[in-house]
Amino acid sequence: MTNESLQELLDRSFDVSSEHLRSIMEPQRRLTAERLVAELPCPAVLNIATVTARGEPRISAVDGHFIDGHWYFTTAIESPKARQLAARPAISASFTPRDGYGVFCHGTAVGIDGAEQQMMREHFGEVYGVEPETLGDIAYFRIDATWMVGFAMTDEEMSEIEAAAERRRSGKA
Repeated sequence: MTNESLQELLDRSFDVSSEHLRSIMEPQRRLTAERLVAELPCPAVLNIATVTARGEPRISAVDGHFIDGHWYFTTAIESPKARQLAARPAISASFTPRDGYGVFCHGTAVGIDGAEQQMMREHFGEVYGVEPETLGDIAYFRIDATWMVGFAMTDEEMSEIEAAAERRRSGKA
């Protein structure tokens, strides 16, 4: 996915978001595709939500790798999340490393193979120093997002929040 198509996804997602979400993620707080690509760490602790056969939500964390506008991750082939995604590929994911910053998406988890899996195997080898298969039988996934938003409070807003927190800690609130 190009930065241009990622920006189109971000824009479309904000356009259909609730008024409440848009009130929090005001235009000056919205992350652009360029900024997302530049700022997201690789790997990032990505929280993903899957659904059991009984329709019960399950959340877990994976090492997320944001590459070419997609989140990628692996998990053990026999893990509950791999079985859930094989049967019900709808997925939600979030990256929220701190107060005032977040990236959220909904979409479909797609098992990858072939050249795309090889590309990720090599990427993981560079990041971790070993290929994932050294840890056992691995399933590779890509999230094809149908909705994605990202926001970051401004530096001024974060300074105000930190100052208020300091006042509360010191009893001067």
